[in-house]
Amino acid sequence: MSDASIKQPMWRSRLKAIIFDIQGTTADFYQPLLRAGSIINRKKGLRINWAEVSAEWRNLYRKTLDEVIEGKRPWIRADQIYREALDTLLKERGLEFTQQERAELNGVWSQLDSWPDSVAGLTRLRRYFTIATLSNAGMAAAVAIVKHANLPFDAVLTAELAKIYKPAPEVYQLAVDYLGYQPDQILMVACHKYDLRAAGKFGMRTAFVARPLELGPDARPDIAPESWIDCCVDSFTALADRLGAT
Repeated sequence: MSDASIKQPMWRSRLKAIIFDIQGTTADFYQPLLRAGSIINRKKGLRINWAEVSAEWRNLYRKTLDEVIEGKRPWIRADQIYREALDTLLKERGLEFTQQERAELNGVWSQLDSWPDSVAGLTRLRRYFTIATLSNAGMAAAVAIVKHANLPFDAVLTAELAKIYKPAPEVYQLAVDYLGYQPDQILMVACHKYDLRAAGKFGMRTAFVARPLELGPDARPDIAPESWIDCCVDSFTALADRLGAT
């Protein structure tokens, strides 16, 4: 996928900005969560399977996002959704964590690691395009991730600005409003196909970046290329190759 000799796509000349999903696409949340969980296990003498907890935590988070999008719940910040989901998990498992322990564990979502190719790929792409985040994470969390992982974005945009969550079209409209380009001048990059499907429906170009380790080494996420996606690659550096960003 990363062959730099591949011809640039026809729409490359019109492209002005590239927006990136953060959690899973640009940054790895699985290993930071496992590290934090390992520390808790040692401190408290527990044997919690944090890979399992990570999956359950994300599922509860996504369920609440969908309830907000569907109007079943009023808007609530993403960090509060993560905390609510964590409290639910701990209660279901009968685990006693202090408020400080809960806050520290929830804070991991603001201290994610960049994937090995992220900084290099973003640095190359930034020479040719405006690059920004477009994440369901809260503004404070997205800024913290960008600083922690040294991600060279021009702008930080998150769903919090629209008080709704992806894949609602209002979130993609943020990129148009704040970056000043038309939808077909913007490329949405994500490792989640639901995100790209919504962005494409909105009129944006789409790029799928396969992240086979997003959910850990034992998971089997859908990383197959799709004909309806404009560009399918396996890294940000491969994306830079495809777009001629040397």
